[in-house]
Amino acid sequence: MNRPLVGCDFSSSPTRRKPIVLAHGERHGDVVRLSRIESFPTLAAFGHWLAQPGRWVGGFDFPFGLPRELVEHLRWPLQWHGCMAHYAGLTRADIRDTFAAFCDARPVGGKFAHRAFDRLAGSSPSMKWVNPPVAYMMHAGVPLLLAAGVDLAGLHAGDPARVALEAYPGLLARELLQRRSYKSDDAAKHTPERLIARKDLIGGLELGATRLGLRLKLTHAQRDALVADASGDRLDAVLCLVQAAWADRLGPPAWGLPPDLDPLEGWIVSA
Repeated sequence: MNRPLVGCDFSSSPTRRKPIVLAHGERHGDVVRLSRIESFPTLAAFGHWLAQPGRWVGGFDFPFGLPRELVEHLRWPLQWHGCMAHYAGLTRADIRDTFAAFCDARPVGGKFAHRAFDRLAGSSPSMKWVNPPVAYMMHAGVPLLLAAGVDLAGLHAGDPARVALEAYPGLLARELLQRRSYKSDDAAKHTPERLIARKDLIGGLELGATRLGLRLKLTHAQRDALVADASGDRLDAVLCLVQAAWADRLGPPAWGLPPDLDPLEGWIVSA
């Protein structure tokens, strides 16, 4: 029986207009079939879904860990669970002020601390609180995963039937589009060029043109809906779904994570 898969485009402050988006699907050999898209307008609604009994492997688009260099400098707990518990106890203002002070004391060009794989994946530092506010996304998302009792592979043992992995849609998108932009939350930037980029990105996924060796299977209606979503939220959820499928193909216990993964920082699946 194929294990259900999910890909999550996350928001730390979801609304009905900008919800958390889940792409559901299954892998059949090297084919990933999208079954449906689901959205959650509140963190509480998303947390309720996470806590439901089930069986899935999921790729979630928010950081699961902080840079070791930062944690050591701040003298926060060096074990992942203790560090995240401390982090969850802070307010967003606390986070902003603490991280800004850290950056202000560092030279130009080296303001942020990075996790070991950030440059490899092309991801933003997980301590970044603006553009995009991934530090706030982690602050909102990780406690929900912990409260739901899911298994965070390589970081924290939980229910082995529900496996959560850190995903990053930009990693897969850049492989197919290089630096071309395919989305924007600003309606004024919903350009023909971005529309064409979304079509090219979806076409590449359907052809299996990435190093993951997986082909995305869509209906005509699903393809049209992904192309039409100029925010890219649904497409980002699907990109995370494909990354979850890659991990599912490699299977437990590692799910494709490297043996030398830093158990404080974590890892982006397929990086």
